[in-house]
Amino acid sequence: MTAAGLAGKAVVVTGSTRGIGRAVAELLVAEGASVVVNGREAALVSSVAAELGAVGVAGSPADPGVAERLVESALASYDRLDAVVNVAGTAEPPGSSILTISSAEFRELIDVHLHATFETCRVAARHFVDAGVAGSIVNTTSFAFQGMYGGTGYPAGKGAVNSLTLALAAELGEHGIRVNAVAPGARTRLSTGDEYERHIDDLHRRGLLDDLTRAGSLEPAPASYVARLYAYLVSDLAVGVTGEVLAGSGNYLARFAAPSSTMLAWRDHSAEPPWELAEIDAFVRR
Repeated sequence: MTAAGLAGKAVVVTGSTRGIGRAVAELLVAEGASVVVNGREAALVSSVAAELGAVGVAGSPADPGVAERLVESALASYDRLDAVVNVAGTAEPPGSSILTISSAEFRELIDVHLHATFETCRVAARHFVDAGVAGSIVNTTSFAFQGMYGGTGYPAGKGAVNSLTLALAAELGEHGIRVNAVAPGARTRLSTGDEYERHIDDLHRRGLLDDLTRAGSLEPAPASYVARLYAYLVSDLAVGVTGEVLAGSGNYLARFAAPSSTMLAWRDHSAEPPWELAEIDAFVRR
């Protein structure tokens, strides 16, 4: 991957002390990039930063001050910023549903997934535009936004990240800034263990996961595989690639189709009355 144009780039990677974020940070460093690592635990951030020869910033990126320090640290340490990769996230409480989740738990999930992504995008986008940098932003979404993995706050947050990604790609395209999202599948501490396996089996039993998705969820590939998709989107190979929501797990790659509407019916409102409810029902069920 050394021909991909990663050498010399400076990249902020949130949620990079463990799991997928750490795999992304390790790969970027191995390919010659300079990295700012991030996590909530200060001691772990310092340890990972020292191990990778990187700079570390502790704290939640949902805090505007932390988001600003992430960008400032890249500029102070490397005199540049080329990309931000948002991986920070957390799992929904086991067995959580709209019937059990509290308002505080829902807000926390939205904070970790949507607000953290927004804050780093906000700070990075303004820097890229002011500095005239054709930077790259890579956000993390999940297959869960389709509702297949249960829960409420996690899929809501990831669905919002998809919409934010598409909006920013459209808004920042004139500045040459690329914005994409990845739905990763990988073996991490959040996707292993008895509790996780019981959760997947329960979703399968309830008909929310088919056999193939259940099998893939219980036997995910190492995070080093999907890390390459993130690195690609940061690299110069991906110039011109923006507004994509991609998926990767092991050697599986996929693209989520752009959202669109399919017309069910139409008639001229200036000459015709509103649809009767029975007419709407017929069109919806047709």
